[in-house]
Amino acid sequence: MSIILELFIAFVSIGVSAFGGGYAVMPLIQHYIVDEHAWITMIELADITSISQMTPGPILVNAATFVGIKVAGLFGGVIATFASVLPSLIFVIILGIIFERHGKLDFIQNIMKGLRPTIVGLILLAAFTLMSSSLFNDALPWISNQIDIVASIAFFVVLLLSIKTKLDTVALVGLGAIIGLVMMFFPI
Repeated sequence: MSIILELFIAFVSIGVSAFGGGYAVMPLIQHYIVDEHAWITMIELADITSISQMTPGPILVNAATFVGIKVAGLFGGVIATFASVLPSLIFVIILGIIFERHGKLDFIQNIMKGLRPTIVGLILLAAFTLMSSSLFNDALPWISNQIDIVASIAFFVVLLLSIKTKLDTVALVGLGAIIGLVMMFFPI
């Protein structure tokens, strides 16, 4: 099978299953792109996630573009990006028609009640996976003694500031980058 077709199938598969968007899609990206195809590593996935906070667009689109270009050049990036949004495009058109006609039905409302907590669970799973690869050098925290001190400091500083202040995401990401640079010159 050609790499272009593999990219298309992988990202359409992620797009079909990517309910909730954002970080809820991270376990799917990890499964297809890191675990199944090994096109990128967990560290690269964490990097894509960080970069996605600074660039416009959903994380899936950014990941598709990056992976597609890395694996098959510019054309691969275009195909992977298109494949990642195609299922959502079709789904939103169909869903829009259904909601316009039947949005107040109990059936639809009950589906939404079930989807909301499911998406929260997927987001928490993505957060745990990213935390493991960022703070514990890709090992599970309860079996690792390889805590990355710099990453941990950046994590806690940015977490506390995001809770206690009204700094926007771009400022927090920039602060994390600055902490990393400072720690490079003053290692712990």
